[in-house]
Amino acid sequence: MIKSFKLLRKLFVFTFVLLCASIALAQEKTLSLSEALEKTLDNNYGIVVSKKDIIIAEITNSWEAAGRYPTIGFTASPSYRNEMVGENITTMVSGSLSLNWTLFNGFRVQITKEKLDKLEELSKGRSGVVIENAIQDVILAYYNILLQKQQLEVLNKLMLLSKDRYDYEQTKYEIGGSVTYNVLLAKNIYLEDKASYLNQEVVVRNAVRNLNFLMGEQLAQEWEFTEKFEGETKEFILGDLMDKMMASNQTLQNQYINLMLQQEEIKLQQSSLYPRLSLNAGIGNAYSWYDPEIPTSANPVETLTPNGSLTLSYDIYAAGSRRRAVNIAKINEEIGTIETEQMKHSLSNQLYNEFEMYNLRIELFNVANESLEAAEMNLQIAKEKFESGAINSFNYRDIQLNYLNTALNQLRSVYNLIYSNSTLTRLTGGFLNE
Repeated sequence: MIKSFKLLRKLFVFTFVLLCASIALAQEKTLSLSEALEKTLDNNYGIVVSKKDIIIAEITNSWEAAGRYPTIGFTASPSYRNEMVGENITTMVSGSLSLNWTLFNGFRVQITKEKLDKLEELSKGRSGVVIENAIQDVILAYYNILLQKQQLEVLNKLMLLSKDRYDYEQTKYEIGGSVTYNVLLAKNIYLEDKASYLNQEVVVRNAVRNLNFLMGEQLAQEWEFTEKFEGETKEFILGDLMDKMMASNQTLQNQYINLMLQQEEIKLQQSSLYPRLSLNAGIGNAYSWYDPEIPTSANPVETLTPNGSLTLSYDIYAAGSRRRAVNIAKINEEIGTIETEQMKHSLSNQLYNEFEMYNLRIELFNVANESLEAAEMNLQIAKEKFESGAINSFNYRDIQLNYLNTALNQLRSVYNLIYSNSTLTRLTGGFLNE
């Protein structure tokens, strides 16, 4: 009986472990960079809001909103009148249908429609900027996770070396070949490296949560990242990048649209200098009757009243307000032109700086790779020399720290190269065109 109970307990524990393992595997999914970008385009909060703004702009952009069509109204009202003298009681129901239509208003309808077209285009352009920024943020967040994971591996390697050294000193101490000071020193170094490793684990989890937020995923979702953490050294030509930026940079395109909106505003203000022609038409219907109990009451009376008018109006004098509005609109257009030139200059400056930084980071990347090879070889030689007693613990620790700094610098050089590449792509409008 006892043996059967123990067997059942073991089976239960085994089943529970398998269940937990299956849940863990189900929670961890593979994620490539392209899949991360697809999730971002579908779920990113900023992108979703910008798409709603486009829908609003599309709804607003209509001939109805521009004032092309007439407005039609209907009114109805009942009335009751009781005359104390004469004892006349009258009941009336009346209704009217009216039409108001502006036939001409200085081409204001056409200008307003053109302005609404530009506003819709601007809304799409602003959404493009949001998408560009989100794409770059996701690319950098994705590779930042790979960076932090690679740094975790470096710290783990250093921690294992420190653990080996600590075990080595303990073994020597047990056989009388070392002293307490060396054992404690090795232990402190091992614990220090272990603390760095544990802190880096938190950094990795935070980086994953940041990517989940950008993609609109659950913060606790875990992923197996399939991309390789490698630096890609493309060769760019500055002139080609400049041409692409001037033709495709979304922020600059939005500024061009803003400038065209200022030009439309001038036309809109100038439309007030023209006369206005409007049509008003309508028809009214009234139905009245007296109290049938009174002998003098007349039969019910129905009245149909059509009406219509064509009105031409023009403000001869408005204290100069119309001219002032036109002049202000022209000044705003000049400001927009200056801001456009400023933006082109600023973007060109950014492109020059980023282009030089990219080329510098290629050189630093190559130097970091060579330095890492030398540091790895030096670490291996130092480990053998330390175990043979050719160098002391302080020399060995210095070489370990040199390897750590060199490895971390090499990883950062890869990430910096990815950062510069993505920035050049964003400045030249590559994210939306690819």
